[in-house]
Amino acid sequence: MARYLYRRLAFLGLNATLLLLIAGSAFAHSRSDGGSHAGLDVPEISHGEMAVMSDYRSGIIDLASRAVDTNEPFRRILNYAEIQYSYCLWGRMPGSVTDEESPFDECAHAYLAATKAVLLSMREMPRERAAAGEIISAVDADMVRRGLALITCRFSGEAFNTADIVKPRWSGIPFHAASMASLTGLASLFGLGVFALRRFSQPKAQSSE
Repeated sequence: MARYLYRRLAFLGLNATLLLLIAGSAFAHSRSDGGSHAGLDVPEISHGEMAVMSDYRSGIIDLASRAVDTNEPFRRILNYAEIQYSYCLWGRMPGSVTDEESPFDECAHAYLAATKAVLLSMREMPRERAAAGEIISAVDADMVRRGLALITCRFSGEAFNTADIVKPRWSGIPFHAASMASLTGLASLFGLGVFALRRFSQPKAQSSE
């Protein structure tokens, strides 16, 4: 039992450490300081598109990761999509995709815009064309069915660049209830893990005869 708790605590500690490292480098600014824009341009994505694209993200990235006929621009944008996804805490923060006021909304725009660019690029790849076309058709159908095509937000017209990492607005978390509650819950879980590990790892007192 103690060994299981130790492994679980180590996993939580690793995630918490990564979160703190990201936060420490990004607390004051949402974008990386002095973005050079020397990378590749990534076209914008609308707020309505994000809600659908996020449902297909894992399938798109999986297809792209297995693609054979790739080129350097494609690989760089795919890498950017995955880096941005990690900076946005793997899409785990509530409201990051749907809530314009979320401190994680702009970084969600970035990784989903890159995901969309990756998907559209695969239409030109002989081996991936058919699978990419099926995903694009499914995305278009969902957009129409859910009436999301005209939904926008303040980040909907924002293009991105692979040389400019978009980071969460950490200073805005205390003013966003859902994000604050999520991070508070993570901290509480970590604290309970520490308490449980200490309790189960303490040697039991020997009873005297």
